[in-house]
Amino acid sequence: MGIRLYKKPELENPVLIAGWPGIGNIGIIAVDTLRGMVRAEEFGEIESWDFFYPKKVSIRNGELKDLEFPSNKFYFVKTEKRDLIFFIGEEQPTEGGKVYAEGTKAYQMANLVLDVALKFGCGRVYTSGAAVAPIHHTVRPKVWAVPNSEDLIDEIKSYENTLLMSDIEGRGGQGAITGLNGLLLGVAKKRGLEAICVMGEIPVYLQGFPLAYPKASKSVLEVLTVTLGIKIDMQGIAALVERSESEIERLYERFPPEIREELDKLIYVTYAESTEPGPITDEDKKRILEDIDKFFKKESKED
Repeated sequence: MGIRLYKKPELENPVLIAGWPGIGNIGIIAVDTLRGMVRAEEFGEIESWDFFYPKKVSIRNGELKDLEFPSNKFYFVKTEKRDLIFFIGEEQPTEGGKVYAEGTKAYQMANLVLDVALKFGCGRVYTSGAAVAPIHHTVRPKVWAVPNSEDLIDEIKSYENTLLMSDIEGRGGQGAITGLNGLLLGVAKKRGLEAICVMGEIPVYLQGFPLAYPKASKSVLEVLTVTLGIKIDMQGIAALVERSESEIERLYERFPPEIREELDKLIYVTYAESTEPGPITDEDKKRILEDIDKFFKKESKED
């Protein structure tokens, strides 16, 4: 288990931006889109065999030649405003059948990522993921942010279209971030690094579907690029959002009319605008999600 560096770029106070797959793939789309737009260059990886099972085996001429694991790669770029390091993981390490990363392997992965960050003089880390919220898919997603230091709160409050997660929850400043996005913040704090998790909102009724939600990734990108002083062409992700919206509309039209009627209330009021109860209650959300699940299970059996 370890880190392989192909080269050692000379970087000045870089920022690390890390992303993994998750709900709606919001974080990974945002981070990987930014990496591609600034043309960051691969320079290292975390070896995967101690963290993951192989995705597949390669067989040529009847002989097993290789095992293919999920990749965990580092990239760097020197921009006009600041130097950046990206970490892109294809999968989060899990243990005991858990859905989200936790346990020894996840903690080891987080520390290895930060080993590279510290080696090159990083002072700050960004992670990104999804914020499941009672919003409608036609509404512009907001970005929920969680810092690992009180000193970062005023800065986050200056971000456009961004809210502190503790303010949104309305539960005495409490909240939770699952997986490596949250774990990395805690490990970064322990190791003396500033860290902020920025999460794009995804409608609560879409969280269980295997659909990407680039609309929230775009909101995250808008925050990151302004914060980092980077200008990128948003046309590519805007086109991705447009295609995604069409797919979501087709799915939405399949919901029973009574469910759509309830969900349409979310067009006019969003939970993120205040800490007061939204247009549908927690009981409403639970019932709607159960009804959607029953509806698609019924459709599946009929098909």
